[in-house]
Amino acid sequence: MSSLQFSITRNPHPTPEAQREAILADPGFGKHFTDHMVRATWTPDGGWHDAALVPYGPISLDPAAAVLHYAQEIFEGLKAYRHADGSVWGFRPEANAERFARSARRLALPELATEDFLRAIELLVDIDLAWVPDSAEGEERSLYLRPFMYASEAFLGVRPASEIQFVLIACPVGSYFSGGVRPVSIWLSTAYSRAAVGGTGAAKCGGNYAASLAPMVEAAERGCDQVCFLDAAERRWVEELGGMNLFFVTRDGRLITPELGTILEGVTRASILTLAKDLGLDVQERRIDIDEWRHGVASGDITEVFACGTAAVITPVGRLVWDGGEIATAPITDDAVSMRLRRILVDIQYGRAADLHGWMRTIA
Repeated sequence: MSSLQFSITRNPHPTPEAQREAILADPGFGKHFTDHMVRATWTPDGGWHDAALVPYGPISLDPAAAVLHYAQEIFEGLKAYRHADGSVWGFRPEANAERFARSARRLALPELATEDFLRAIELLVDIDLAWVPDSAEGEERSLYLRPFMYASEAFLGVRPASEIQFVLIACPVGSYFSGGVRPVSIWLSTAYSRAAVGGTGAAKCGGNYAASLAPMVEAAERGCDQVCFLDAAERRWVEELGGMNLFFVTRDGRLITPELGTILEGVTRASILTLAKDLGLDVQERRIDIDEWRHGVASGDITEVFACGTAAVITPVGRLVWDGGEIATAPITDDAVSMRLRRILVDIQYGRAADLHGWMRTIA
């Protein structure tokens, strides 16, 4: 049972139906938002309280709010999927709730109970049910859910804030990359690091993403879609992209991904590891030298490279570019490991395949 009691205030001016339907027909990604949001406040004396579902709208912040000065905040990303019978489901939302709690501990924020995290999602999806897109086979439209937490206390001092806000918003989305599934090009960053041992690399906090933006500019200047980071100490071990985990498929049937520690423990990543074992692949979580990537592709020992995340699901990597060179992976076919895993995962999410692992949760 949820420990929080949520009051409900409906939006008196919801988006007109015709406008909403036009958005759902071509939602893009992260551009249009539903009519409501969920809020709650935490203080040391009161714990979590004042939980409410309210009309979507601007947030008021004091100029001295701690989040603006010390970046004490975290967030999550997950999706709600409409199945053919009209029901709406979440994919492993409990895992997102658990990661949200881990991120909160690392950023000295209060934890939100899994029950309250899930209840907030159920409330928002239920009241904004008309915003969940239909998705025929071949499409990947869904409702993207963004829970976040931030320090709202007005205080200019470096310590954990004593007033915290939790907010949940949602937006209908299509494919993360315009043009659908296609091989992306990766810029190898050697001047910047994303995280270090003991840092916040395993937490889903905005600072990690802010740190990726300057190298993302470098990547764009070189015609690349994403940036890959190496470890901060030796600058040789592959970690992850700016917002996605990496996988490597070998000619002899291995699936290799960088081990956890300084990288984000992705829910999609964990699901792929399970599904790959179902397919009989030899799954390995270990350190990967950047030269193993380059030489493996060149020799044909590495046959596929792909990235994964909630937003993009599974996206093949076609090209790695670095200062002084580049290498291209062989074109991906429909029967490639990455594409097979992608189809299995997406079919489970949209209810077109059996959920053998109990990952799906009814939301509405």
